[in-house]
Amino acid sequence: MKIYNALSALALLTIFSTTSAAAADGTINFKGSIIDTACTVDLDGAGATTMDVIMGNVHKSAFSGVGSTAGGSASATKFTLTLKDCPATAATAKIKFDGIAYAGDNTVLALTDEAGVATGVGIQLSDSSGVLPLYTESASYPLTSGTTSNTLDFYARYIQKAATVTAGPANSVATFTVNY
Repeated sequence: MKIYNALSALALLTIFSTTSAAAADGTINFKGSIIDTACTVDLDGAGATTMDVIMGNVHKSAFSGVGSTAGGSASATKFTLTLKDCPATAATAKIKFDGIAYAGDNTVLALTDEAGVATGVGIQLSDSSGVLPLYTESASYPLTSGTTSNTLDFYARYIQKAATVTAGPANSVATFTVNY
């Protein structure tokens, strides 16, 4: 009886293993490398890796409908990421912003859920090449190696995402990764 149970278990294991292996529809190869040195991120001139971007107070009537930005495209708030002490092997950098997307729209950051939070708006990030979707690398920025500071300019602006905008705190958080 023990032998029968053991053989039954082995047969089931073989069947399930075969089924799992046969279910594959494709292969994904992950490729990359770990580099020895990288640029130093300096967000305030003193080596900080955290930055506050002050978006200001925007009246809800500044929005004219879904997809509009307060004050139009000229209203974006500039912020700069500085990379310094770059090694000669780092000729370019791409920046990838991550955060919580607004209702599944990966081109807009959702506002931080807090007491009285504004509704109907999010924060859109961009650079000179246009809107930067979350979780996606920016265009390449050329880097100068050595002690030179490399400045990478980006912009943030409020964008209306729903028919109605309500007043309240309109904060958000994004992290970024530098890819060489």
